[in-house]
Amino acid sequence: MSNTLLQLYHQLPSPARSVAASLRGLYLSSWRYGPDADRLVVEALERERWNRERWKGWEQERLSQLLRRAATQVPYYRKQWEERRRQGDRTSWEYLENWPVLDKEPLREEPMAFVAEDCDIKRMFHEHTSGTTGKSLDLWWSRAMVQEWYALFEARWRVWNGVSRHDRWAIIGGQLVTPVEKHKPPFWVWNVALNQLYMSSYHLAPDLIPHYLDALAKYRIKYLWGYTSSLHALAQEALRLGRRDLRMSVAVTNAEPVFDYQRRDIEEAFGCPLRETYGMSEAVLAASECEAGNLHMWPEVGLAEVFDGDQALSSGYGDLVCTSLLNMDMPLIRYRLGDQGTLPPENVECSCGRTLPVISSIEGRSDDMLYTADGRQIGRLDPVFKSHLPIREAQIVQESLSRLRVRFVPAPDYTDEAGRSIIERLQARMGPMEIVLEQVDEVPRTPSGKFRAVICAVPKEELRELERVI
Repeated sequence: MSNTLLQLYHQLPSPARSVAASLRGLYLSSWRYGPDADRLVVEALERERWNRERWKGWEQERLSQLLRRAATQVPYYRKQWEERRRQGDRTSWEYLENWPVLDKEPLREEPMAFVAEDCDIKRMFHEHTSGTTGKSLDLWWSRAMVQEWYALFEARWRVWNGVSRHDRWAIIGGQLVTPVEKHKPPFWVWNVALNQLYMSSYHLAPDLIPHYLDALAKYRIKYLWGYTSSLHALAQEALRLGRRDLRMSVAVTNAEPVFDYQRRDIEEAFGCPLRETYGMSEAVLAASECEAGNLHMWPEVGLAEVFDGDQALSSGYGDLVCTSLLNMDMPLIRYRLGDQGTLPPENVECSCGRTLPVISSIEGRSDDMLYTADGRQIGRLDPVFKSHLPIREAQIVQESLSRLRVRFVPAPDYTDEAGRSIIERLQARMGPMEIVLEQVDEVPRTPSGKFRAVICAVPKEELRELERVI
């Protein structure tokens, strides 16, 4: 939405904003759910029981089609292979291992070069994402691809958990559904077309959250969906107020990792399981948590590899590099996500009975890697907050190789002893460095409304010096 349209939208009275949201919902629904929607969901659920050999055969056939299409009809890749041929490179583009890793910058600079020449972008769905680093991406999806994508969401985010898109649900996201400067409810809009209560992630101050809880009850919401930190903020207040009228079927988190203390609070507050998910707008990798607690990847979306430096590994820990299998019209091949993860050996089975591959861990989701003075990289720091601490939320910012700042919103029972515990736990993991505790009313969000639990703000000069030392 342009700034002008957004300003006009914000000038509307609250009921009119809900009407506008519903009109947008009708448009999105027309793209996402066609006459074959139910069939696509059934087929997705059936594939979850395929044996490993059948999955391998499907994957290889799909990958062959994708690589051939990319090398011959996608300008960026065709130019790349033509240049390699001029330089005497005769390796075959039919094998994935012969393709280089693709970083985000070329996609940002020339997005149209990744669209196949036989496509008309005017007839495609345009996805514009702000990006976690503030650098935007432009992506195009065919109608068929959009409907296959949302069929997978329906099957593995909803059906797995006993709900459907026809149920009343609430989402807490980064859309500016209410002006940021507004300090009186409603901080949400009701989207009739999607049965969706869209709640602002920008107004989750402690004194305003009770209004959110009242809205969940008023609209008879069956399940929750949103940023982990936002759902946790709701859960904490619901527990503090002793609200027992907010029973949900499931709480689905996205965009951020789930720490143990957040899972515990959300499940207790809403009397339901929490299911973690993983995905991105580029649609090259997606995963969802099953009832056994494992995060299953969706093979139809993309093929995942892990890299240790420039070396591709069959399993283990490394940079996640993925090849799209769902989007054949704007294929991303060996695309580096910027996240790290652990892929187990292929023979790992899950007690849920599904044959979808499992991803053991994901790091870097919304979080930066931190650095110790001796050159170690530190990923997730959730163990610091695993046991109960009297804080509402916290953010760790590394300002230099010798100093961390912890911005935190204290709970009513916060004490100096809790602060000393945070310092001790961080120093136990990061080494002897200065820890600055900064009490705030609210941890700042990114421009898209997301919460970043860990931020590396070490000056580049220090990082370059560190590289020389190690």
